[in-house]
Amino acid sequence: MTLNAILNPVLEGHDLSEADGILLLTQTDPVAIATIQQAADELRRQLVGDAVTYVVNRNINYTNICEQHCSFCAFRRDEGQDGAYWLDGATILDKATEAVQQGATEICMQGGLNPEAKVNGRSLDFYQRLIRTIKSEFPDLHLHAFSPQEVQFIAREDGLSYADVIVALQGSGVDSLPGTAAEVLDDAVRQVLCPEKINTATWLEIVETAHQLGMPTTSTMLSGHIETPVQQMQHLGLLRSLQQRAVARGDRGITEFIVLPFVGQEAPKPLRRRVGRDQPVRQDALLLMAVARLFLGRWVVNHQPSWVKLGLDGATEALSWGCNDIGGTLMEEHITSMAGAQGGTCMTVADLRAAIESIGRSPQQRDTLYQSLEPSFTTASDASRSTADSVMLI
Repeated sequence: MTLNAILNPVLEGHDLSEADGILLLTQTDPVAIATIQQAADELRRQLVGDAVTYVVNRNINYTNICEQHCSFCAFRRDEGQDGAYWLDGATILDKATEAVQQGATEICMQGGLNPEAKVNGRSLDFYQRLIRTIKSEFPDLHLHAFSPQEVQFIAREDGLSYADVIVALQGSGVDSLPGTAAEVLDDAVRQVLCPEKINTATWLEIVETAHQLGMPTTSTMLSGHIETPVQQMQHLGLLRSLQQRAVARGDRGITEFIVLPFVGQEAPKPLRRRVGRDQPVRQDALLLMAVARLFLGRWVVNHQPSWVKLGLDGATEALSWGCNDIGGTLMEEHITSMAGAQGGTCMTVADLRAAIESIGRSPQQRDTLYQSLEPSFTTASDASRSTADSVMLI
């Protein structure tokens, strides 16, 4: 079968099969890869047009103390270990206030898993207090918080169902869940990467429960380590099926897909030696993004690269490989930077807009759920003159 025989039906609205996705991922001929890129970019144009979106947001990693020992993680610490930290409520509120002053519409909050993190003997009360610390002051700020792994952790600690936890978090002010902790949705891979984390079925169950309760999520894949193209496509297949069920129910479901290339420079040595490189292979990541765009098709229409992992130049290049969103300002980033990523920890609005405009595309500020917001300025040159948007928060 020729590449055109695979790609043309996708551009006509048909779903790509996993088998054909594997064939695309295993292409090595530059002409073939260029054909895949062009098809992904054309599908992107058909589905979302030429505007490139971004969000003004801030990461808050409230603690790095964690009971788990994922083989790729350089962020976690044991309690009392050098570098271990908890952020108190005043610090979290200060960070949220600074973010709002910089025009943020979203706070993304995730952290380590510590059984000692309780209020009144309950984990859920601790997490609800984190939420209310921000929402009490900024009720309109979108809180994108707590991965499926954190939901399972709270449920385990307090003897609750996943639905109980999600409803309680939602009632306290969580607006959407990050689709992290997915890594690769293949249990053989997970036994190497994150043997203490939830398995594939549990991740899918928690995310689908969130969708059924009206809680949108994102979706991710940690790529470029020990997984194979077959496992990559199986991961994408599970996400597409999950989203198809959400659409059939009328749920919002998954709002975006993000490829997270593995950074191993400071990762634990066993996995680092097994992978054999410290930084992502950009071309591998770009090809995966293109195939993900083609495979997820009309089901998940927003695709985002990671400038933290690929650098802003790599993320900008990804906008020609099927991605339509360049991500957020973040304002601070710890998990990937502690693994040795070289992309930085903060971008200004001016940085993101200039990158988008450098390839002749139009920048558009959005909120977390991809609703367009009135941009603060219209050109990169205007942005460079805005002191408010050029301040980086450390």
